[in-house]
Amino acid sequence: MTENVENLILERLRRIDNRLTNMEDDMQIVKSRLSAVDEHLGGILISLSGLNNRMDKFDERLARVERRLELSDAR
Repeated sequence: MTENVENLILERLRRIDNRLTNMEDDMQIVKSRLSAVDEHLGGILISLSGLNNRMDKFDERLARVERRLELSDAR
């Protein structure tokens, strides 16, 4: 009887070990995908910064054109 109980416990422990191994593999995949998302987000932020810089330059140019054409109050 005790041998059956030991076999059942051992079988359960093996199943738990297999499930933990699968979870570790899944977590590794999630970590690598999260790293990829983080890298892409960094690239998006750099692009956004460049676009904001261009918008600021356009705003300065538009303000200069408005002043020259006297379309707005001179500052």
